[in-house]
Amino acid sequence: MSLRRATPEDFAFIRRLAQRPENAPFISDEDEAGLAAYLADPAACLLIWQEDGRPAGFALFCEIGDPSGRVELRRLALDATGGGRGRALMAALIAYGFDVLGARRIWLDASGENLRAQHLYQAVGFTLEGRLRDHWFRPSLGRSVDLMLYGLNRSDLAPADKS
Repeated sequence: MSLRRATPEDFAFIRRLAQRPENAPFISDEDEAGLAAYLADPAACLLIWQEDGRPAGFALFCEIGDPSGRVELRRLALDATGGGRGRALMAALIAYGFDVLGARRIWLDASGENLRAQHLYQAVGFTLEGRLRDHWFRPSLGRSVDLMLYGLNRSDLAPADKS
């Protein structure tokens, strides 16, 4: 399992995952122009998670280069869940954020209704830092949901986890 930078050839895969009924309430589907903008933006990094050389998921980092040292892990999804894949992906993303992107802090948000994601984020070390009530309008649901804010600082990692 490994991470690599996305290319335009990955856009159909990314959109397919975003459009799945189980993902649509939680992640936005962006068209090819929106995805291409991330590839051109030096403050963004669109990644593909591979298993056995095939795309198995994707993730998007934003705010790269912010003077505060923070990066946002804005979007992620897996093609197949279970078997520890979520934890493996998150471990790789945390390492990428701190080691490759040089972040001091990684933050992300989750829908208040996405309990699976919230459990995963906390299990890999993120701290719930806030809840914005009825904050995020989700067109697929036709209503607003709570937005949960999570953060992980490099200093939060155990010494063996630090690079």
